[in-house]
Amino acid sequence: MSRGQHVIAGSLAGLLGAAGALHLVRPAVFEGLIPRGLGSPRAWVYGSGVAELACAAAVAVPATRRVGGLASAALFVAVFPGNVKMAMDSHPGYRSWARNPAIAWARLPLQVPLVAWASKVARDAGGREG
Repeated sequence: MSRGQHVIAGSLAGLLGAAGALHLVRPAVFEGLIPRGLGSPRAWVYGSGVAELACAAAVAVPATRRVGGLASAALFVAVFPGNVKMAMDSHPGYRSWARNPAIAWARLPLQVPLVAWASKVARDAGGREG
């Protein structure tokens, strides 16, 4: 695996780690994404934060990088409905930065390159240790 591939994987691990930590430290920011029918929003936010941290750890370790990349791509797809809900619920003047319409709507197309990034990391790892 080239140095560039390690940098790409490390950057993804950093992004996932930061996002996971934010979910655990500031869960209220994300609770509005969770549909009421799913139960406790806090539990879902903590769960997704832990999943992001687990993906970050898996991507950071060459031996588990392929699985981590695949899991990260799946996670980015899985949270997309929550991002759509956040965008639909956004409005000017909302107190949370995450509910600002410009930010909420801009996040939607960003999911595509995130999935592609995670898929590239998995592909580059190729099932062999780095």
